[in-house]
Amino acid sequence: MIAELDLPLAAPVTPPPAEPPPRKLTATISASRLGCWLQCRLKFFFRYVERIAKPNTPALHIGSVAHLVLQLWNLARWRREPFQTERFKAFFDSQWAELQKDAKIDWQGEEEAERISSWGALEHYFLETPIKADEKPEAVEVYAETDLARHGLNTLVGVLDLVRAGGRIVDFKNSGKTPDPEQVLHQHEIQLTCYGLLYRDATGRTESGLERHHLVRTKAPKFVLSAMGLPRGTGARTRPARRDERWGAEKQGGG
Repeated sequence: MIAELDLPLAAPVTPPPAEPPPRKLTATISASRLGCWLQCRLKFFFRYVERIAKPNTPALHIGSVAHLVLQLWNLARWRREPFQTERFKAFFDSQWAELQKDAKIDWQGEEEAERISSWGALEHYFLETPIKADEKPEAVEVYAETDLARHGLNTLVGVLDLVRAGGRIVDFKNSGKTPDPEQVLHQHEIQLTCYGLLYRDATGRTESGLERHHLVRTKAPKFVLSAMGLPRGTGARTRPARRDERWGAEKQGGG
């Protein structure tokens, strides 16, 4: 007969408590976070919950520099300053060097070519833009938020690149290839509509239009304008809120 061993029972293992999501995710929602969540839940988790930093890339660097130059251009018109190409070119060159001072960007030997094409796209945009030199903006790089608590939703926050005279909202995009206008509007409808909601709450007025200005860095630079008409009917106006509601419901349910 084999003697039975009186082994002690192992104590149950208590899993560590789940780390709460960053407060920002439970207090606010932005157009970019909402768009990321709709695009890929795993991508959203890595970027906003795990907060895994994305390494700087040539495309990110080019976009950041162009954004700063366009901001300076918009502010110059707001201050009624004369247009000076040399000033914007000098600022472009300084920011190109400054923004990568502590960054390790793998240019694969193409930095000079990318720098030339990036300035070329900006210079072409200044020639082709529908925004007149004497058109004073309503707002430049302004932070806005709207409280959606009455709908049981998060506070919507965002930064508007440019609000043209008359309430026309403009979002800038730097690209290495020519975009398809219809596809752009489909992909970025939520982002542009969120900007519209922010504008309405901040001003008490309805925006007169929504535009995305694409600066395309092709061999021959291009400017592509994608315009979105005003939402028609309550369904279009509440679509971002409904998607935000889905996002909140899945958070609470652990999805």
